[in-house]
Amino acid sequence: MISDEHIEILLEDLLTIYGYDFHYYSKASLRRRITRLYTLDKFMGFTEFRHRLRSDKNYLQRFIEEITVNVTEMFRDPGFYKTLREQVIPILATKPFIRIWHAGCSSGEEVYSMAILLKEANLLQKSLLYATDINPGVLETARKGIFPLSNMKQYSENYIASGGTKDFSSYYTCMYDRCLFKEDISTKMIFSTHNLTSDASFNEFDLILCRNVLIYFDKELQDRVLTLFDSSLGVLSYLALGSKETLKFSSVQNKYKQLDKDKIWRKLV
Repeated sequence: MISDEHIEILLEDLLTIYGYDFHYYSKASLRRRITRLYTLDKFMGFTEFRHRLRSDKNYLQRFIEEITVNVTEMFRDPGFYKTLREQVIPILATKPFIRIWHAGCSSGEEVYSMAILLKEANLLQKSLLYATDINPGVLETARKGIFPLSNMKQYSENYIASGGTKDFSSYYTCMYDRCLFKEDISTKMIFSTHNLTSDASFNEFDLILCRNVLIYFDKELQDRVLTLFDSSLGVLSYLALGSKETLKFSSVQNKYKQLDKDKIWRKLV
């Protein structure tokens, strides 16, 4: 079994050798995921596990993929996207140029969802969508825009429930069991690695989406990331979080007003 002491040793290795800082991630989540990987790969002992992680950069990528959370889908929580469609995008439309940051974008389904909303509002041509994640493997999936055909039924239902009125299949082409989203959807996307725990702000945005990422951080790191987002948002811009995440009790809460009951806040000062 992996002990708390072992986890601390691994976290120090990751920080010292590779610059990844996972110290403020939820310890329960880390222990569960690291133990799962240790068991799956059938290591004889912790020493072998640690040596592999320290010496094999390919195994580092597998480690990162396993301990970071990559669960997402297109138009996830349709009511959330309906609010974006009806209350946020019309405000963004008044701007000469629109910058949106999907932080912790995982394999990109929500970035493509946003691009479709913007396209349907005739705004995609004056927008840039920055999609970042700590995990280079899932970023490569997002960059390709290829998703399983088996997911399209659920994605189409989500799209319609979010207020979509077009034929969802018009946005992609299929071959065998995979679907490729058309190039006019992805042309305004920029994909890049970014570590929310250590990297700085890199632009000023009109909307930042970081959904169901903060729940895996402890309170100190949550507050640090929210401060990063605050410094990356202009006045009257928007911040969108996941269904179990909130600005309440954070150091920036008094600068924002929540839109109804949705997990979307507008920066007032």
